[in-house]
This record gives sequence, C-alpha cells and structure tokens, in this order.
Amino acid sequence: MGLNKRVYLSGGMEYADNEGREWRQTVQSRIESELGWSVFNPNFESDRFFQTHYPNIDIRALKQTDTLKYKEIVERLVEIDCTEIAKRSDVVICYWDESAMRGAGTKGELTMAKHFGKPVYMVTTMSLNEIPGWVLACTTRIFSTFEELYAFLHSSKP
Repeated sequence: MGLNKRVYLSGGMEYADNEGREWRQTVQSRIESELGWSVFNPNFESDRFFQTHYPNIDIRALKQTDTLKYKEIVERLVEIDCTEIAKRSDVVICYWDESAMRGAGTKGELTMAKHFGKPVYMVTTMSLNEIPGWVLACTTRIFSTFEELYAFLHSSKP
C-alpha cells in the first residue's frame, strides 16, 4: 500500500442503525489520522447530495409514497458510488453484518471493486459460512475486528 490511498467505506445503510454512521466515522477518523489516506464516506456524500439536490425530501418516506421518484433518486446515488469505486478509490473497506446482508448496495459495491481490481478488506463477526459465496469471492482479505484490519494496514504501509 502506497501513500495517498483513497478508501471507500462499504457496508449496510438502508437497514443499518443510523445508516452505519458510527462505524464509518470511527474508521474514517483512524484511516485519515493514522495512515493519511483520504476516505469516501457514503454517509457524508449522501448527506451532501440530499442537501444540494433534495433538501426537503425524506428519502425513506419517499420509498413508501412515490416509488418511482425514490428509484430515480437512488439511481443517482448508485452512479456516484459506482464512479467512486471504479475511478477514484484504491481500496474498499467493508463492514459486513446483518444490515449489509439484508440490503443490496454493499453486494454491488464489492462486485464493482472486484471487477475493477480493487482490494476489498472485509471486517465481520459473522461466521463465514453465513456470508454469500459471491460476497466472499469479492473479498481480498477478511478480518474479525477493525483492530486486526488497522494492524494489517499499518504493516502494509511503506
């Protein structure tokens, strides 16, 4: 791993508590301060997208009231995330839990990373036999804690 890497933080949002903000904020802070890498945090980027383009929309409520409008908005978010993984990020860090298992975005992000040859480092406490084979096939390395991941990233840094 070289200097000035860019990391994409993948994991459940739609079905996660507080859209997975806590783990992403913690990981982002450590990656930036300890490794000096930049981070694409989908929580922050989604917030910015909604503030800019749809400041008065409750996206979760919209899914129930206007599915076509919801789909149109989410298509734009998918495009932002796919472009980030394909063109700007060097590494994907994935937190795999029940919310990631239930949703679809994380699976798509890992597939994008695999297709574009980006390493995927997964952190999960789930038994590996509970994780879909497709998801396992997209991962480069799996860790049981974030501390193990940080140790690996530090040891891989030149």
